[in-house]
Amino acid sequence: MTMDAALLKALVALVSVGMLFAGSAIMFLRRKAAPLFLQLFGAGCMLVVVSTHLFEALHLFPWMGWGDEHSVGHYLDLVSALLGLTLFPLGYLLHALTRVRC
Repeated sequence: MTMDAALLKALVALVSVGMLFAGSAIMFLRRKAAPLFLQLFGAGCMLVVVSTHLFEALHLFPWMGWGDEHSVGHYLDLVSALLGLTLFPLGYLLHALTRVRC
């Protein structure tokens, strides 16, 4: 049985983004701050992006029209990618700038 290339890419991305999300969640739970929340929310959005690609590769929820332009799945993927790629770096930057130096 061969694995589809799209599925393999989605699984590799799932591991990477999953670690990013877990790290963000641990940081947020240790010290609840607005920049850490932005970082966690951005990582969650990236997790949604990876999930949409995984669902597309596995042909789950075909009514979402994952690969089709102007479909619900396409816009979910697009909005999540924009939010994730904006909020995660913004939260990281704000956290780095407001961090107290000992």
